[in-house]
Amino acid sequence: MTTTTPRLALTLTTAALLTVTLVPTAHADDSPSVPPGTEPSATAPVEVDPNDPDLKLPEGATLAEPKVLDIKQVVEDQSGDERREDTNADVKFALQAEVLFGKDSAKLNGEARARISAIAAEIKNQNATQIRVFGFTDNLGSYAHGLTLSRQRANAVQDVLDQELKDSGITYEVRGYSEDYPIASNTTETGRKKNRRVEVSFPRGES
Repeated sequence: MTTTTPRLALTLTTAALLTVTLVPTAHADDSPSVPPGTEPSATAPVEVDPNDPDLKLPEGATLAEPKVLDIKQVVEDQSGDERREDTNADVKFALQAEVLFGKDSAKLNGEARARISAIAAEIKNQNATQIRVFGFTDNLGSYAHGLTLSRQRANAVQDVLDQELKDSGITYEVRGYSEDYPIASNTTETGRKKNRRVEVSFPRGES
């Protein structure tokens, strides 16, 4: 019997000036690259010709620098166990480690597969072929132990996604970041719980 946790939708809209970068093909790697969540996600702005006769500017006026509006929607369940972020270009799921693993363990529990299967279904819905699976810990214990544990947990989630998707055309980037890139303060257990997580992200499709 599966129970559904009530969801509380929190919608955040942000406008940011973004720089267009080329993202390399996803691949498995042990070392950190670009910090998660800091990459530009919106597409480049449409080019506007300031000399176009149909564009009427007051005499002496010039066009401001182009901006890209990056719209982000965040949905988190009431328990905070699961969080989904949607932007113009990407979808990201964050699952707290406690709902997937035992304490200081990388072995998935009985509830984990159902949650990961739901993410796999969304990956199929978006027709995504490049998937990033990132593991994170809090700042308790040594940094080296956190690197090992966070990578092992990311590997465990990636294994289930691979089993669910059964698609040889999908490329995974799997990383462990230890205590790097916290999303909450590590000074409280509530914050540390949020930081102990596995994130799965992938590009949005045209479904």
